[in-house]
Amino acid sequence: MKFPVQTSPHVEARSNVADMMTVVLWALVPGTVVAIWLLGWGVLFNVALAVGAAWLTEALMLWLRARPFQPALSDRSVLITGWILALCLPNLAPWWLPVVGAIFAVVVAKQLYGGVGYNLFNPAMVGYVVLLVSFPEAMTRWGAPIEGGAASLTLAEAAQWTFLGALPGTTGFDALSQATPLDQWRMVATQGGEVSGAGLSIWQGGGWSIWLNLAFLAGGAWMFYRGAIRWHIPVAMVAGVLLTSALLWGIDPARFADPLFHLVTGGVIFGALFVATDPVTASTTPRGRLVFGFGIGVLAVLIRSFGNYPDGVAFAILLMNLAVPLIDYYTQPPVFGRKDRVAADAEGR
Repeated sequence: MKFPVQTSPHVEARSNVADMMTVVLWALVPGTVVAIWLLGWGVLFNVALAVGAAWLTEALMLWLRARPFQPALSDRSVLITGWILALCLPNLAPWWLPVVGAIFAVVVAKQLYGGVGYNLFNPAMVGYVVLLVSFPEAMTRWGAPIEGGAASLTLAEAAQWTFLGALPGTTGFDALSQATPLDQWRMVATQGGEVSGAGLSIWQGGGWSIWLNLAFLAGGAWMFYRGAIRWHIPVAMVAGVLLTSALLWGIDPARFADPLFHLVTGGVIFGALFVATDPVTASTTPRGRLVFGFGIGVLAVLIRSFGNYPDGVAFAILLMNLAVPLIDYYTQPPVFGRKDRVAADAEGR
């Protein structure tokens, strides 16, 4: 009897890239829904515009490179790039901001490197940093959360502002805008004021940042349960933030914010769960993931405290992306059957 012969691998993987990306997409839903509830319909427009622009740009680049559409577009990775970028943008951003950021992220940070699996830097963070450096005024258009701010705009009013730059009636932008807690802290710190007496609190605006972080934590728990991420990077990054901020706060509590403020405000939780864990641009070894995550946490607090930008998470992630090859080289586990890596290298030489 003749049996069919098949080449290896004989055991198929339980999941592929598309399956893992689907898990991440579902994990983004709770945080996005809560962000829309707290910050208004502008968040939804940001997501729709960034995701749409990223997908169309990916298709155009594949056509220009004479590459097949199906593998790249069906793995859903480009949707995550646009979605993550959108959640980092101001809720009162003009329509062109997420579009420009998504185009730059896909073209320069992804496709020019060769596509998914070849990029050195996280594409969404590259797009975000380019927008932050190139259009600083547009990147400050944050509307106040909950009632009385951007969340009070109807869907039609939010669309009018996003696409036409006009608000209903005689309402001015200043009536809806509000500096973020990190912006307020940086303003007090740079002007020589005492942070401890400025009234800054994680419970500002009804503690909206806490509710948003809880939603992202729920999504992160889902990814961890489904095996899309591992614990090393998020835990190490949070540890880096807490330890560095505690050290600075202990040295000068009048100037530096406390560790809980650094953890809850800004993009620490979101970045630790959804950005730093990118399997392409993060470290691949167990010890390397700990070094990678801890380095992001340390750099994020240092940039916040001494740099020119209130939130340094994106810059910290990109800097540590650059260090990944070096980290992976020095954190490789020993070859099976060898006592340590040094002995294995000596044997190889």
